[in-house]
Amino acid sequence: MSQTNRPSERQQIVDLLLASGSVRFGQFTLASGQTSRVYIDVKRAWTDPARLTIIAEALARRVGDADRLAGMELGAVPLVVATALRTGRPYLVIRKAAKDHGTRQRFEGEIPSGARVLLLEDVSSTGGSALESVQIIREAGGRVSRALVVIDRGMGAIERLRAEGVALEPLVTLAEIPGASV
Repeated sequence: MSQTNRPSERQQIVDLLLASGSVRFGQFTLASGQTSRVYIDVKRAWTDPARLTIIAEALARRVGDADRLAGMELGAVPLVVATALRTGRPYLVIRKAAKDHGTRQRFEGEIPSGARVLLLEDVSSTGGSALESVQIIREAGGRVSRALVVIDRGMGAIERLRAEGVALEPLVTLAEIPGASV
């Protein structure tokens, strides 16, 4: 297929989210506590190696000058690992809660002081979990000024992160999904 006949990267991501069943319609409660008639479950896409490859390649093209990649368990972990394998960048896995034994760390991996850390997310809504990740990275000495997300729901995450000095860059937005208005 020639380059001119290939779907755009954005359309390719939309298509794989739809084909994998990652987009569901109904009545759902989101992690933020808000309700929505659209549920996005990127895990349904990244459990297929071919789909994960497409997403990871799109993320890898946007890594820029980051020293490290980071993502919160569970949704971002395969994205971070697959992107790290494509870029050669070390990565961190951020825990939702500190372990109650051992070092009680909130993350696995190393954050050298001043390291530029790029946060990866599967879905963003209000930005709460992304901000929690940013805080953990910054408290450990890392610098976070950018975050990538597979799909942004358009519920304030971009603005909320911007207020904290972090540019959130979505591969696609909910508005690009046919029939999925906020």
